[in-house]
Amino acid sequence: MTAPYAAPSSDRLARRLARYRAATPGPGAAGDPLPYRASASRDLARRLAAAVDGEMVDGADGVYVRVERPAIDLPVDRGRLATLPGQPPPDRSLVCLDTETTGLATAAGTLAFLIGLGWWSGTSYRQVQLLLPDQGEEGVLLDEVGRHLPPDAWLVTYNGRGFDWPLLVTRYRMMRRAAPAIGGHLDLLPHVRRLFRHRLDDARLGTVERMLLGVSRVDDVDGWEIPGRYLGFLRGGPAQPLAAVVRHNDEDVRSLARLLAHVEQHLGDPEVRSSAPRGDLAGLARAFRRERRLEEAIDCLDAALAADPAAERVLPLSARPIPEEPWWSPRGRVDFGGRPERRRVSTGWDRREAFSRPWDEGRIAVDRAHLLRRSGRVDEAIEAWDALACGPGRTAVVAAIEAAKLREHRSGDPAGAMAAVERGLHLADRRRARGMPEPALEADLRHRWRRLRDRLARAAA
Repeated sequence: MTAPYAAPSSDRLARRLARYRAATPGPGAAGDPLPYRASASRDLARRLAAAVDGEMVDGADGVYVRVERPAIDLPVDRGRLATLPGQPPPDRSLVCLDTETTGLATAAGTLAFLIGLGWWSGTSYRQVQLLLPDQGEEGVLLDEVGRHLPPDAWLVTYNGRGFDWPLLVTRYRMMRRAAPAIGGHLDLLPHVRRLFRHRLDDARLGTVERMLLGVSRVDDVDGWEIPGRYLGFLRGGPAQPLAAVVRHNDEDVRSLARLLAHVEQHLGDPEVRSSAPRGDLAGLARAFRRERRLEEAIDCLDAALAADPAAERVLPLSARPIPEEPWWSPRGRVDFGGRPERRRVSTGWDRREAFSRPWDEGRIAVDRAHLLRRSGRVDEAIEAWDALACGPGRTAVVAAIEAAKLREHRSGDPAGAMAAVERGLHLADRRRARGMPEPALEADLRHRWRRLRDRLARAAA
C-alpha cells in the first residue's frame, strides 16, 4: 500500500530555497543572466551588421540592426494615381512595407525578423530595413517600426492584407503593445490580379517584376530558404547568408514603388491609357464598376474594343512551359492566382487557372452591354446586344434573350422583343442541330415566346 503524501517540513523548504538562491544569483550579482543576455544580443547584432553592411543601434531598451539604402528618384503623380479605383487620397503619405519571417503562418509562433520600409520624400524614394538580432529584442524593433508609420499613412504591401500586417499586429499584441494606427491599406496583389493577371504566368511579385516592370534579379534567394538562414544564424551559424535575404527584401520594397509608378504612368492618364493592352483596360473597367463609376468603366471598354489585339502578344497558357518541380516541393513557386479549374486532356488532368481565359472582343463586348444597361443607356444597350446576337456561339443566344428583356420591360416594344426571341430560338435550334444543345436557354426562350404571343394577341384584340 502506498504511503500517504507528506508535505515537506519547513527546514527542508528552507534548504531548497537556499540552494536555489545560490545557483541563481540576484540582479547585480556575478553571473546575472540579464547582462549576459544583453551581451549575447549585442554580439549577434555586431555580427549581423557587419554581414549586411548595416549599423547596430544600441539603445536603452534594446539593440537592433538598421540598414539604409541610397535614395532613388522615382516620381509618382499622386493626384493622377488617386483618380484610379482603390487608390489612396493624394494628401496621405504612403509607406511601403514587406517582411521576412520564420514561417508562413500569422499565429504567435511566427516571427518577423526583417522589416523593410519605403516612403517618398518629394520625388525621392527612401528605404530602410530593420533586422532583429535576437528574439529578446523584438520589442525595440517594433517600437522603431511604429515610429516610421504616421497615423494617417497608408500601407502599401503585396499580399500584406492577409499576411504581413496581421502578423505584425499579432507580434505587437504578444509584446503587450498597441499596433500603430494607419489611415488605410493598399494591397497591390488584388490589383495585379484584376489588371495584369491575364498576361502573366502567375501573380508572384517576381513574375510581376520580370514580365511587367522589366526587372530581372540576379542571385536572388528563394522564399523557402529564408527562415532556415535566419534560424541557422540564431543557432550560432554564420551571418553572411542573411546578406542575400536583405537584398531580396530590399528589391521587394523597391518593386512596390515601381509597381505604383507603373500603374500611375500607364493607366492614370486617360490619353495614355487608351494605348494600353485591351486586357488591362478590361480589368480596369471592372475595377471602376466595383466602385460604381460606370461611365469611366464604359470608356475603358470602348478603348479596349478599339485597341489592336495583335499588339498585346500574350502567350497562351497552354503554350507556356510547365514547371519541372512537383506541387509539393519546397522549391516550387507559389502561385497567388485565382481559383484553378481542372479539365480533362488526353494525358490526364491539367490545371487551368480561371485567369487563362483571354480578353477577346466578345467578352469585352458582353461587359460593355451589361454596363450600358446598368447606366441607363437602354437604346445603346439594345444595340450592343443586337450586335452580339449576330455573332456565333452560346453568347449570341444569351444576347438575344437580353435584347428581348430590354425591349419588353424597358422600351415597351413587345413586337421587337418577340423578334429577338424568335432569333434566339433560331440560334438555339442551330446549336442543337450541331450537337450543342442549350436546354436552359431554350426553355427560357419558349416561355418568353408564349408570354409575348399572348400579350400581342391581347393588344390586337
